[in-house]
Amino acid sequence: MEARETIDIDFQKIWCVIKRRWLPAVGVFISSVAVFVVLASLQKAGYEAAGKILVKKINQTSALTGLGEQVGQLEGLDIKSSPISTEIEVMRSIPLLEKTIAILNLKDKKGVPITAENFSKIIGFKAIPSTDVIQLSYSSKDSQEAVAVVNILMKLYVENNVLSNRAAATAASEFIAKELSRIKANVHNSDVALRNFKEKNKLVSLDEESRSLVTNIQGLESKITETQAALAEAKTRSINLQQRVGMNSQKATDIDSLNRSTGVQKILEEYQQVESLLAVQQTRFLDSHPSIENLKKKRDALRFVLQQRVSKVIGNREIVTAENLQTGQITQQLTASLVQSEVERLALSSRLEQLSQTVTIYKQRISNLPQLEQQQRELERQAVVSQSTYETLLKKLQEVRITENQNVGNARIIETASVSKKSVTVQKISLIFLGSFLGIFLATMTIVILEIRDTSIKRLKEVKELFGYTLLGVIPSLSKKAISRRKDMEWTIPELPVRDAPRLPIAQAYQILQANLKFTSSDNPLRAIAITSSVPKEGKSTVSANLAAVMAQLGRKVLLVDADMHHSLQHHIWNFTNTAGLSDVIVGEAEFNTTVKEVMPNLHILTAGVIPPNPLALLDSKRMAALIEHFSTIYDFVIIDTPPLALGADALTLGRIMDGVLLVVRPGVVTFASATAAKESLERSGQNVLGLVVNGVIVENEPDSYFYYAKEYSEQKYSRQKVTKPMNY
Repeated sequence: MEARETIDIDFQKIWCVIKRRWLPAVGVFISSVAVFVVLASLQKAGYEAAGKILVKKINQTSALTGLGEQVGQLEGLDIKSSPISTEIEVMRSIPLLEKTIAILNLKDKKGVPITAENFSKIIGFKAIPSTDVIQLSYSSKDSQEAVAVVNILMKLYVENNVLSNRAAATAASEFIAKELSRIKANVHNSDVALRNFKEKNKLVSLDEESRSLVTNIQGLESKITETQAALAEAKTRSINLQQRVGMNSQKATDIDSLNRSTGVQKILEEYQQVESLLAVQQTRFLDSHPSIENLKKKRDALRFVLQQRVSKVIGNREIVTAENLQTGQITQQLTASLVQSEVERLALSSRLEQLSQTVTIYKQRISNLPQLEQQQRELERQAVVSQSTYETLLKKLQEVRITENQNVGNARIIETASVSKKSVTVQKISLIFLGSFLGIFLATMTIVILEIRDTSIKRLKEVKELFGYTLLGVIPSLSKKAISRRKDMEWTIPELPVRDAPRLPIAQAYQILQANLKFTSSDNPLRAIAITSSVPKEGKSTVSANLAAVMAQLGRKVLLVDADMHHSLQHHIWNFTNTAGLSDVIVGEAEFNTTVKEVMPNLHILTAGVIPPNPLALLDSKRMAALIEHFSTIYDFVIIDTPPLALGADALTLGRIMDGVLLVVRPGVVTFASATAAKESLERSGQNVLGLVVNGVIVENEPDSYFYYAKEYSEQKYSRQKVTKPMNY
């Protein structure tokens, strides 16, 4: 049930919108239909020929052989493009149309050959939905000409398709042949570069070499450890032998070399014999004896020869005396051992150095292997890519050369042109229906655009939903048309239906308003209220005057005060001059008793008076508050006509010293923005808003049958000399 009510309300709103905008919508609809009616009247009878072409993504020969499938393949550049639409544009191309015109010698009514541009406008191209078929149609008064145009154009398109595929294959063949020679050179260069790289870096198998190097390094490091231990042992032994023989390794080596020299040992023996003989002779003879002297000379000569032979063996590093050579057997053995130990130590040291150098070389080699491997892989990839590209191009070249010899394309004629007489009546009806649909669409768009541009509140329901205040009264409009909001609209004096035509439904609406206002506060009866609106021209002054009049008719003593010092209107409504009024009473330039005027029994009017430069300063004074209090003591009800909220804070200031504020809203005048701003102003200032009075409601625009008297009002006839349509403020 709730869903049904929502749908009903939506339809009612749509119906109201249509009633407001029906005139421009009907104008747009009639204009659209009229244009298409004129077009339909210009249609003439003739013949229409139609033929069909089947377009495939690839030609059937390529599909069967599997060769050259991509040559002439129909594909769009993006997902939105359509190959069928593309082929239609090919058929519509200027060269094909010009060939068709030339073959058939087509001319216009004046006998001049028609242009390709005009020719393309009278040929029909249509893609049949959900198929790969294109239909061509052509209309002419001559049936043979219509058939010939369609058949020739289809034939030219099919031939052009075959030639295009063949040209594409030829171009591809030339390109591939040219690229093939370049790629072949790249293959050769890649192989040479890879071979040179392996030869330069002495590479056979990087994996095996890497494993071999690791194994060799481990073995060498093991040998280095053993050699280091043996070297340490040899060093220790050499030190011990040096301490025992009392000489360093070099000297021991020299002495050992001398001991091994035959020439040195022979001279040493002769020298020792002469020494021995000299020692014996010195025991027998004196030093001056010739034998002693001869032996000494012989000894010295042998010493000199010994020294020369020693120098030849060990060089001039150190002079070795004969006494040093005269060692014992043990010493000689120790010296020989020392020399042997030094030889062993030097051999171990040299071996250790060689092993270390070999390990360093191996480690450097193994550290370079990743870079060499990377370079080798890059060269191998280049070689593989070049070889693969070469093989692919070679295969494609063979396929394309086979495709060059194929004489079929992607399109074939599946239905030659057949002629049929065009029905002018059907065409005219179709155009009129098209114009009607387009007219409905444009009329709908006109209504939508007008509604979007019009930001005013239009219905009573929208007023209640936007403000949310209690609805105290609804005042119907005397006119069916909404009030104009043009700035240059002239002011007109509103009517007083309560006084002048009390039997009108609008007068009864004011009576309902005063009754609802009375019931708003039963405990503390209202004595003074302010009446305002969101923007000008909503009818607050009219509502104030009629509400005051209806209260006075009920016997209550009422004072109506015009506090709108921006645009005072009450003296115009009641038809008297505004010589003195509220502003004069506030500043003390006039007395209230002499200024107030009685316009009807029980109703007194206090006009605005002289317009001051700053009305808010007067209304926000203590004098104004005292006057309101004074008015409430001598009158049963005080109504203050205040300026609209959009013009300043006058209404908000007066509302704080009154019993409440009555807000007048007129649909068609106030906009949503102005209404929202007015509501926010009332809430921020803490006003006691008594309720809403919706003024100027057009009964026909309210589908809720809210006004029970609407039909009665439309049927009643009143004899009036002049009815002035209100332009309320």
